[in-house]
Amino acid sequence: MNRSPRSVRRSVRRRTVGVIAVSAVAAGTLLAVGAGAASGSSAFTPASHRVSADKTKDVRQAIVGGKAKNVILLVGDGMGDSEITIARNYAYGAAGELPGIDALPLTGSYTTYSVYKDGANKGKPDYVTDSAASGTGWATGTKTYDGAISVDVDGNPLPTLLELAKANGFRTGDVSTAEIQDATPAVQIAHVDQRSCYGPDSSSCGNDALAEGGLGSISEQLLDTRADVVLGGGLASFRQTAKAGQWKGSTLLQQATARGYQVVTDAAGLASVKKANQSQPLLGLFTDGNFPTRYAATTATVGGANTPVTCEESADRLPTSLSLSSLTDKAIDLLSAGSKKSGKGFFLQVEGASIDKRDHAADACGQIGETLDLDEAVQVALAFAKKDKNTLVLVTADHAHSSQIVDSTPPTSLSTAVTTADGTVMKISYGTAAAGGSQQHTGTQLRIAGYGPGAANVVGLTDQTDTFGTISRTLGLQVDAAKLSRHASVSPGYATPGRKVAVRGTGFGGDRQATVTFGDEAQRVDVIDGKVSARFTAPVPSGRQQVVKVTVEGAQTGVAKTARITVRK
Repeated sequence: MNRSPRSVRRSVRRRTVGVIAVSAVAAGTLLAVGAGAASGSSAFTPASHRVSADKTKDVRQAIVGGKAKNVILLVGDGMGDSEITIARNYAYGAAGELPGIDALPLTGSYTTYSVYKDGANKGKPDYVTDSAASGTGWATGTKTYDGAISVDVDGNPLPTLLELAKANGFRTGDVSTAEIQDATPAVQIAHVDQRSCYGPDSSSCGNDALAEGGLGSISEQLLDTRADVVLGGGLASFRQTAKAGQWKGSTLLQQATARGYQVVTDAAGLASVKKANQSQPLLGLFTDGNFPTRYAATTATVGGANTPVTCEESADRLPTSLSLSSLTDKAIDLLSAGSKKSGKGFFLQVEGASIDKRDHAADACGQIGETLDLDEAVQVALAFAKKDKNTLVLVTADHAHSSQIVDSTPPTSLSTAVTTADGTVMKISYGTAAAGGSQQHTGTQLRIAGYGPGAANVVGLTDQTDTFGTISRTLGLQVDAAKLSRHASVSPGYATPGRKVAVRGTGFGGDRQATVTFGDEAQRVDVIDGKVSARFTAPVPSGRQQVVKVTVEGAQTGVAKTARITVRK
């Protein structure tokens, strides 16, 4: 395997040195401000901005407690500081507070740049990232190029937080309001050179296609990764038919059912699911593509900020039982219940996807509604964490976007005005594309905020890749998957000629699939909680008995273990 350039696999220790010290200063500042407010300071402080005793307690917990049992990572796609401020102003007023996003007690900023894939600038900063490269940054701890899904600049697959959490025995989940194959959810469950490799029919898959000997499309790899809970859109890609491999000729939906997935496509189906685990993982696909937005679209025009509008609910919005907050609540319920039985916790990633998509479309109300949807999901996560006390909640974004709050109607760029909760007008400008074009991402640093054990690690200036270390250390993950399968074993045994015999292996925690060989026959099977099981027909020996060698080899780690099964007449 080729090693990435040093500048790509950059060490981030220099950025995190002194974070705890900075956090302690932050805590002291918060305590001082709280004390000042309590002693009757004459300075004006809006009620929503005063530091409460609860927040100072949260800060202490984040500094003292560095280990968590669970981590919930919530990502607003395209949610820069401007998008947060626009949503806050609209819904709660300038002196208000988003009850989810703004409630996390520890806040920092992180840089988001990607790197160039090739040429003279290979490995050097590309200052404006896309969602694929940015998501790969926090999912794997490695910088990569725009369009890459959890592979390095040379195309080598990189283990993700979700895969590593699963390998370490944690329950895992991936939730999005986008197609589940979209960049942000995909970075946790797949490895492809081009983010558009959604399904077997995608022409962009190239060498990643199963037919070319690759790992398969994002949808096919999702089934291999086998997270306990996956909820989102993207049903259309699962109707496609596998073109190679053991499931050739079957649709991905048929494959999912055959491999034990609980596949649901509506609110009633989701409500009927009472548990999700490795034996019965949940795959919820509620739309063919992306989810409809909360608010109906508005169209920015040149001079549009002269006529204020009020946002209206979208007519095709999904029922509240399929809102992002409801999906987050369901995922937490299922994962926390499953983790109690396993003795480990869980890792869950949640994405509010269409802040970005509506920002691209210069749709102010669309992006406001999606930010508010994410805020409600954050509230659900915080409510769980405050009861659980062992959960780290992180809220951030993948990149910033182009909407800007301006003082007057721009004479040349697209703009919209909305009437806010303050009863005044807020003007929003989009200046990176003309009418009908797609507004661009921007390269500014982003907010990252945390609540719970380990949250102090986000304070100050870090990089997107640091988030991988923050989460993996907080959960205490062993990041070398091969070590998690090194004590694997295969059980020897006896068999009756012509009868079915089971080959069983245990301890393959670092693997998601394994190849089981029985004499000259081989099967590829899913690894369920470190366990492997396959059935073969025992041969009829020419003599009194025959010894058959069996081998189980982990697909991800390459760890191979052997045993012998004696077939006796």
